[in-house]
Amino acid sequence: MKTLIITGPSGSGKSYLGKKISKLFNNSIIIKTDSYYKDNKFIKFLSIFQYDIYDRPFSFKKSEIKKTIRSLHNKDRLISFYNYDFQRKQSSKSEETINYEGDNQLLILEGIFAHRLDLNYNDTINIVCEEEKDICFKRRLKRDQLERGRDSREVNNKFNISWYLFHENVQNYLNKFEVLSINPLDMASYNQLVLYLQKQKNN
Repeated sequence: MKTLIITGPSGSGKSYLGKKISKLFNNSIIIKTDSYYKDNKFIKFLSIFQYDIYDRPFSFKKSEIKKTIRSLHNKDRLISFYNYDFQRKQSSKSEETINYEGDNQLLILEGIFAHRLDLNYNDTINIVCEEEKDICFKRRLKRDQLERGRDSREVNNKFNISWYLFHENVQNYLNKFEVLSINPLDMASYNQLVLYLQKQKNN
């Protein structure tokens, strides 16, 4: 099973691209790093005072997401996944039975932490989503107001910190590994990506 890493700043189109690719490559599995946030009392307390707590790896269950990835690569039948409710700040766990049949299956790992899991990124297909900052903010504002119950001021503060932190730490990833940059809404670059993925699947 090939692993596809999709990272990028908040609002850059990571989820959109992941869903689009999963429809093209049948039976693909998507894991969102956003689903693995911690919900212990300490994290909840820090989040009251520290706007950027959810933009730092400290805030999510790194060992659990790596355990899920290992289980999928080992082709375990019963896999544990997590989900995070942003309004209630609560994490829940579920188990799913996975069918590994199908030639087009990809493991798609997407999120702002997808490139910070200490995986062997020489063995993964690596993508960074790129988009202009003001467009990313508008997308983030719409999502957070509708899905996460945040007001515009809170979104603005969180977005600006998130944007800075992502670009501060992504450079090492870009320098060390082969990474493709793509604007998910640009059809020409998307079509090139699809051709690239098809070649990688056949290797």
